[in-house]
Amino acid sequence: MQKYLLNTFSKQLNIASQAYFSHSGHASKKPPVRVAITGAAGQIGYSLIFRIASGEMLGPNQPVILHLIDLPFAMAALNGVVMEIQDCAFPLVKGIVATDNQAIGFKNVDYALLVGAKPRGPGMERGDLLKDNGKIFTETGKYINEHASRDIKVVVVGNPCNTNCLILANQIKDIPKENFTAMTRLDHNRAQHQLADKLGVHTTDIRRIAIFGNHSPTMVPYIDQMTAKNHKASVDQQWVSQTFIPTVQQRGAEIIKARKLSSAASAGNAAMNHITTWVNGTAEGDFTSMAIPSDGSYGVPKGLIFSFPVAVKNGKYSIVQGLPISHFYQGLLDKTIKELVDERNAVDHLLK
Repeated sequence: MQKYLLNTFSKQLNIASQAYFSHSGHASKKPPVRVAITGAAGQIGYSLIFRIASGEMLGPNQPVILHLIDLPFAMAALNGVVMEIQDCAFPLVKGIVATDNQAIGFKNVDYALLVGAKPRGPGMERGDLLKDNGKIFTETGKYINEHASRDIKVVVVGNPCNTNCLILANQIKDIPKENFTAMTRLDHNRAQHQLADKLGVHTTDIRRIAIFGNHSPTMVPYIDQMTAKNHKASVDQQWVSQTFIPTVQQRGAEIIKARKLSSAASAGNAAMNHITTWVNGTAEGDFTSMAIPSDGSYGVPKGLIFSFPVAVKNGKYSIVQGLPISHFYQGLLDKTIKELVDERNAVDHLLK
């Protein structure tokens, strides 16, 4: 009965929202695209929604219909979020779907930011977390395959995002596997700031860096091809190994220690950056970081969802080939590969 009432409420809310926004008066002639956010009532979702609604992710001329998905217990809070969106009177927002029903939530969706996931609790082993989230992403994958646009672009944010994405993509039969990615842009952004601070330049001056591997403390921030202000730049190797890499790898834990909460605004920002770059592309000669299905490059087993340096053009990404991998970096790569292989083995029963 409760689920029926919630789904009825969702449909009514969608109709009301569409009517409200049909009078926004926005002049864009582009058809709206549908953007889904799971865990929409949570902290990361809240940090994302209003920026997407303002046009920051897809551009100032791209209307959107927001698909806000969360669990039944969060629907009251999600209703509050919807009221706030309405109160902003965003010109680009042409409708809202707010629901706990994934069939409704992913219907014809063009972009999906999968934030919702079960967090790791006290004393929980990583293997248990993988199994619990495996059930969530198995179900979500089925709904996306059945209901979303065939051209949907997906970024998995909820951790452990690499292997959650692997589980999700395994459920997909009718959409290209390369449309399913996981987020390491947060790690990339963190590395960019640390390097800019060290070199005394702006973050936008740092180019040609990347994150290899897992979104975990085994990630590999790669900087051997870094440029600053379009010139080859280098930093002391001792600082790289003893300060820079550990800082980037452990930044999330440091934020939890300081805030008593995990990263929210920076994670939401990175998820938006991920989609924006996927749509608009990377600058000539530059690359970014995305966790994508491995094709065997750099010795990474095929099929793993692994972060690589990628160049993006016309909505398509490609792995940047031929970057020199030193003995130091190879050792780090071996560790993160092993971790992801172990994660894959832990959820092997969900991949059959």
